[in-house]
Amino acid sequence: VKLVESGGGLVQAGDPLKLSCIGSGGTIWDTPMGWWRQAAGKEREFIAAINLRGDRTWYGDAVKGRFTVSRDNRRNTVYLQNDNLQPDDTAVYYCARWAFGSEAPLIKNYDVWGQGTQVTVSS
Repeated sequence: VKLVESGGGLVQAGDPLKLSCIGSGGTIWDTPMGWWRQAAGKEREFIAAINLRGDRTWYGDAVKGRFTVSRDNRRNTVYLQNDNLQPDDTAVYYCARWAFGSEAPLIKNYDVWGQGTQVTVSS
């Protein structure tokens, strides 16, 4: 399966944004999925993950309460939403397939990554 993110771009502080991740060449409805981000010069950071059915979610401590992860298995798509972006949210955002283990924030538990979508938040 190939993962393709979309929805990034240049936004103003306080604007909302909804990112999408679609699986092509395979399905993602049968696997938990995660979102990560990487700012320039920093390590990749866990944002959120969602289980198969979409009824359980996990969030990174640094972003808890600010992002919402969801999925539409009929569309083979996972989403990440933020209603009040801030300049510190500027990063490349990646979706990934959570293939191993039981801990959502462990990067080694993810085996397939999208190419990422750049989000730039201006103040």
